[in-house]
Amino acid sequence: MRFASIGSGSRGNGTLVQDGDTCVLVDLGFTIRETEKRLARLELAASAITAILVTHEHIDHLNGVGPFARKYSLPVYMTPGTYNREKIGLMPALELINCHQSFAINGFTVVPVPVPHDAKEPCQYLISSGSSTFGILTDLGHITPHVAEQYSRCDGLLLECNHDPDMLAEGPYPYPLKVRVGGDHGHLSNSQAAGLLSQIELSRLQHLIIAHISEENNSIEIVRKEILATLGEWQGYLTIADQGTGFGWITLN
Repeated sequence: MRFASIGSGSRGNGTLVQDGDTCVLVDLGFTIRETEKRLARLELAASAITAILVTHEHIDHLNGVGPFARKYSLPVYMTPGTYNREKIGLMPALELINCHQSFAINGFTVVPVPVPHDAKEPCQYLISSGSSTFGILTDLGHITPHVAEQYSRCDGLLLECNHDPDMLAEGPYPYPLKVRVGGDHGHLSNSQAAGLLSQIELSRLQHLIIAHISEENNSIEIVRKEILATLGEWQGYLTIADQGTGFGWITLN
């Protein structure tokens, strides 16, 4: 089982998870042309994608889903609250999921996890194949007990470290946006992400990827310092995802 990103940030997101002939794309915030270009950097043909999973309806996660799914005749999985026909259009195959019930895509078991975010019915995903589990956890305002429990046993984890609270407070955003981002239904701060890491089974975690880092309200140096302090003597691998290139393929043992 391996995973990669074609971009992570407020200008577009997309995460790939692949095992054998099954490859799912979680979210897509890029145009068809840009997506194809980014997939080519990962040496992956668009025709290799099996399905698209959508976490919520914000444009940096949804904008490219409809056009790409229609061009390549892909099934799209999302919650009923996320689907808006006027915004996304008709899908070749639309699978409306219950965010409290797991489902299968070929050999993958997918567990949707409801999260607190300023969207209609947002969820994040745990994707398992065999004995390996990869978790995607971005776009939520705080860590609920359910989220902490669901993400406690991952082999790979893509985790949001969106902002540093001091940088957000002093930064260029207008006050209402600062309140939204830093609120209980906004985005995770570095310290909130670190708080989750203090609760999970680090002995199992092979790869930690820090994602959705704000270009205005955070810095990689601050993120690294806070996260590494929490990880202590953890023996895994830390990767930073970025907006421009995401990150390359990472394989779970």
